[in-house]
Amino acid sequence: ENGYETGEHAPGLKLGGCGAYKAAHHIIKTHAKVWHSYNSTWRREQRGMVGISLTSSWGEPVDPHSQTDREAAERYIQFHLGWFANPIYRGDYPEVMKNYVGRKSAQQGLGTSRLPTFSVQEKTYIKGTSDFLGIGHFTTRYVLQKNFPFLQVSGYHTDRDLAELVDPNWPAPGPKWLYSVPWGFRRLLNFIKTQYGNPLIYVTENGVSEAVQCTELCDEGRIQYLKGYINEILKALNDGVNVKGYTAWSLLDKFEWNKGFSEKFGLYHIDFKDKKKPRYPKASADYYKKIISANGFPNPREVM
Repeated sequence: ENGYETGEHAPGLKLGGCGAYKAAHHIIKTHAKVWHSYNSTWRREQRGMVGISLTSSWGEPVDPHSQTDREAAERYIQFHLGWFANPIYRGDYPEVMKNYVGRKSAQQGLGTSRLPTFSVQEKTYIKGTSDFLGIGHFTTRYVLQKNFPFLQVSGYHTDRDLAELVDPNWPAPGPKWLYSVPWGFRRLLNFIKTQYGNPLIYVTENGVSEAVQCTELCDEGRIQYLKGYINEILKALNDGVNVKGYTAWSLLDKFEWNKGFSEKFGLYHIDFKDKKKPRYPKASADYYKKIISANGFPNPREVM
């Protein structure tokens, strides 16, 4: 979406309303081709696995007793995670995506939906092309119904007919978009279990940047973030979710999209002003080492 609809990220194309859907369509088909290539050529000898890593926030209805809010929250997840996961695990785009984008396209006077379609052969070819599901997760949103006028130029965000809210009491140790809401991760993992047949999951990205660099490298906000989110993964394991591994995002401060080096997600601080780029462990690095050494929280009472 940022690369092919808003133009915020590379390659900077502003193909409003259709660019993101077309790019995703090609990604999904290409992924399936790679999986089949490995499956037929190298799997027998190497016994490896090919999966896909998808990043998704969790959407929670503002009013859990409101059917419209619950449906809006469901759309939020389907337009995020389901957009890619549904074709791979169930053979096609989510019905709610096809319905909403198709209806908006018709209101615009278009002869076909802006959301591309898979042929019967492509659906069969794509379904099942993932030996594991990688999940990147950072935050949660409250979601409610919001209707966008059909005369407005439609795109990915307006196609969904929803609004995203945050609780001002949620901790925000990093950038404005990244609130710490650990309980959303457990719900997302259970959603995956229910929707996609409890696939093997590797958490490929989970972490937070710091809004203000502490000179003593005492990133307490990141420690609390990791503690909360890893705790919720352990709860999801108790729920029967098939989580195999976890990777904190990220090892080092590094280049973050259009934010460059200004957003620092690393467990290790990098002094970019020094030509030698020396690395210094933050407090979170020591904390994460202890978790790794214990293969869990060192004090078992912390997960109760």
